Amino acid sequence: MNHQKKFLSVLLIGAIALVVEFGFHQPNIARIIVTVVGAILALSMFIEMVKTLRSGKYGVDLLAIMSITATLAVGEYWASLMILVMLTGGDSLEDYAANKAGSDLKNLLDNSPHIAHIKVGNKLVDTKIDQVEIDQIAVIKPGEAVPVDGIVIEGKGNFDESTMTGESTLIPKKPGSELLSGTINGDTAITMRVTKTAADSQYQTIVKLVQQSKDKPAHFVRMADRYAVPFTIISLVIAGLAWIISKDPHRFAEVLVVASPCPLILAAPVALVSGMSRSSRNSIIIKSGTSIEKMATAKTAYFDKTGTITAGRLNVIAVEPVAGVSKAQLIDLVGSVEIQSAHIFARAIVRYANDQPDFQNKTVTDFSETTGSGIVGRIDGQLVAAGKHDFIEADAPKVKLAEGQSIVYVAVDGKYAGHLIFADQLRPEAPQTIKDLKSSGVQTVAMLTGDKKAAAEKIAAQVGIENVHAECLPQTKIDLIVKTPAKQRPLIMVGDGVNDAPALAAADVGIAMGAHGASAASESADAVILKDDISKVATAVKISQDTMAVAKHSVLIGIFICIGLMLIASTGIIPALFGAMLQEVVDTTSILWALRARKSHEKLKSKQNEIAA
Repeated sequence: MNHQKKFLSVLLIGAIALVVEFGFHQPNIARIIVTVVGAILALSMFIEMVKTLRSGKYGVDLLAIMSITATLAVGEYWASLMILVMLTGGDSLEDYAANKAGSDLKNLLDNSPHIAHIKVGNKLVDTKIDQVEIDQIAVIKPGEAVPVDGIVIEGKGNFDESTMTGESTLIPKKPGSELLSGTINGDTAITMRVTKTAADSQYQTIVKLVQQSKDKPAHFVRMADRYAVPFTIISLVIAGLAWIISKDPHRFAEVLVVASPCPLILAAPVALVSGMSRSSRNSIIIKSGTSIEKMATAKTAYFDKTGTITAGRLNVIAVEPVAGVSKAQLIDLVGSVEIQSAHIFARAIVRYANDQPDFQNKTVTDFSETTGSGIVGRIDGQLVAAGKHDFIEADAPKVKLAEGQSIVYVAVDGKYAGHLIFADQLRPEAPQTIKDLKSSGVQTVAMLTGDKKAAAEKIAAQVGIENVHAECLPQTKIDLIVKTPAKQRPLIMVGDGVNDAPALAAADVGIAMGAHGASAASESADAVILKDDISKVATAVKISQDTMAVAKHSVLIGIFICIGLMLIASTGIIPALFGAMLQEVVDTTSILWALRARKSHEKLKSKQNEIAA
């Protein structure tokens, strides 16, 4: 029986008992009804508590069981009924809060595209997305979601990428722009070339990750139980002293009624689910509440270099035209022709061209591509060739490249027109990310990479990382993680590639840069960043710290109010029935405070030593 059904059942039994006592004037029968129901629910809670103890954990249900038992024993059966309403109602409220906090994840699942309009000759054929193949041509109609990842080849428009990036601003797209599955087209039809199958596309990857996070419920037993033990002892001491001093067993029951541990049982998990919801709106999928707790207290962060500290993809770093040809002219020609290709160099060139404000996408005819060598196309009557030195068949000088650089030569009508140089680049947000992590309490930041030491140290110096472990094999990374001493944990590992997957799994918290696929890394990680932005690592830590602070505050608020009420109840001022109603207010206050974790609170300070306490 789920929480809502239990709650409705208790309300129904309570209504029947009320009618029996006040309608038919049969208090004894009403007492029997409430006592039987209370005893059954208390017994079921006791059985669950025993199971918890056998699993090696201690729960927070003891006070609730004792409250029900004590009120029934002294004949306060209406107070017992209120406690049952409170417990089952509180559980139902938790479910509601969890559903509300997880609504962003649910929307992601509900909006998953299922059909792609594939162009076959002059017709559009509706095709299931799992049957769509790379290089097929698809049309996205106005208002529709992009079915799979692709590149625009015809049309211009604005796309809503909020489900993927969390940003509400419409993003303009034109030929050569990348499209992510799950994003929503504006008011013009767009034609694209498919670059990834459905299984590898961004939206379907996210849906799978969200499903994984739903299958791993938020665990917050450890912190709740740390407070449960002293809280239980304090409650029993106050209740016992009240009984001894007053010589009235009713006092014992009255104190326990307001000592219900619902703030411990409900508030903390609600805060965790809320924090997971907030992270999803920031393009971060955190798979479990345990990962939030570990990230909030992280002392060490290890980063892979390629694809993590650096962009992990080729970028144009230099455009060198010959005399008589301007950079803009060279980019117009090579950018227009490269839009027709799906090669890695073509994507880099098109990205660069689209970033130029004066780029003119010209019409290309007679296009052809030689795999592994280059492409040819005719623009305004000129034959443009781009590719390897030998491919362009022009008198071009051989350019000497630095380590890690690549080059594409360009010829127009058989004459050398210039070249473009490519290299992986440092992420511009990386230096600030490292600063933010250190300011959040991460004491040690290091780079683990398979690159040579000189290249690794150069990149590390640019981002402010002092500890560098170069020429690492996957096993080396694992050994470094495993051998990290306990005082430097929890440890975060951030990576993106297949070779990072073992290290991500070995870390206390593995964070995968999942914007460009990297499914192996994403599956082995505890958190996945969906946007190509490493600053989200610092955001994940900040959200985790905020969430843990809210959770702790929610629990403490409930505990302190309960202790105050217990002290008052020990004097006999608060009747058991009224005390049970007050406890419902305490529970509601704790849960509503916990829901604050859904939103950003800039003034909320969550210092490392506070959370660790």
